[in-house]
Amino acid sequence: MIRTIFLVIISGLLFVSCSDFGNKSSDQRLQKVLDKGIKRYKIRGVSAAIVFDTDSVWVGTSGISHDTVSMRPDMLFSIGSITKNFVAALTLKLVEEGILSLEDKLSKWLPAYPYIDPNITIRQLLNHTSGIYMFWNNDDLWDALKKDRNRIWTPEEVLEYIKEPHFPAGEGWRYSNTNYLLMGMIIEKATGSTLSSEIKEKLLKPCKLNNYYIWLADSIPENQAHVFGDNFQFGQSETDVTFLPRASHESITYGSSGIVTTASDLAKWCQELFEGNVLSEESMNEMLTFIRFRPQSNMKGYGLGVQVFRNVVSGGEKAIGHGGGNIGSATYMVYLPEYHASVVVMVNAFPTNSVDYFTKGLIKEIVKASH
Repeated sequence: MIRTIFLVIISGLLFVSCSDFGNKSSDQRLQKVLDKGIKRYKIRGVSAAIVFDTDSVWVGTSGISHDTVSMRPDMLFSIGSITKNFVAALTLKLVEEGILSLEDKLSKWLPAYPYIDPNITIRQLLNHTSGIYMFWNNDDLWDALKKDRNRIWTPEEVLEYIKEPHFPAGEGWRYSNTNYLLMGMIIEKATGSTLSSEIKEKLLKPCKLNNYYIWLADSIPENQAHVFGDNFQFGQSETDVTFLPRASHESITYGSSGIVTTASDLAKWCQELFEGNVLSEESMNEMLTFIRFRPQSNMKGYGLGVQVFRNVVSGGEKAIGHGGGNIGSATYMVYLPEYHASVVVMVNAFPTNSVDYFTKGLIKEIVKASH
């Protein structure tokens, strides 16, 4: 395929120009980005990884997980909304298999729900053009969630908190976790399996990625980076929230969050996906068809489970991928098409702007090494 040949040629050029990576000097420059960010933002710890190809991986950490325990590369983080990228990739896999179509309407797979147009398509769910209300914005849901942190919510229970849509389907763009909750429901209905099982069987196993876990579906190993935040008790002081009850939060974010992994394993997924090793060329073209909008948060465009990062993250370089936050942690997964490199940054604080600083700094080092 033309696209594949182009990637190979450019990648070869990049690997020659980036041969500077892996020596003591380059490692020191990358490490300096992490060390400076820890001091500047006064956060506890960061774990990062850069992948150029399967044989060229840089990993780095700075700061602590907790107490006097240093951050280690093997420590696990919740990646939050980056899970949407996996759900979108899985959906496209099912499209390739003829199980789903991007033009399928909700009515084909799901019953009617109040305030949700049954004519909304799978494509509109994945690129956030459905207009469906973001359940996250309903304070009543938050109140119910915090009353019982051990409660496991069903998707149908979450949908009871939906309000009127933000706009008619296809007539705007607005990020909404509800889109991916519905997508998870569709996947389970279409496959007769669980969302977690399908992600593992169709995406992780073929890529030989084993160090992945999914909240509520798996037992999460103890080598988690300790994470710090207010546990969504807004206005409360920061605390170690690593092992506090979180079943209610993880269950309401079904489909839009849930994956747990390391920086290096997430960077490997990023590289596999965007280098064309997971989906067909047609599917990748669908995934990378972006809706453009006035910059907001850390993005300025959105495809199918993929965002276009703003310059505050990319330093002016073209950068795609996804960002994610969860209880006490924040993560960026970034792919640089022009350099065929993947960058992942994970910090054990939420909310925080430090991920912008770390990612931008690491990208600058990649650009320097390519010239």
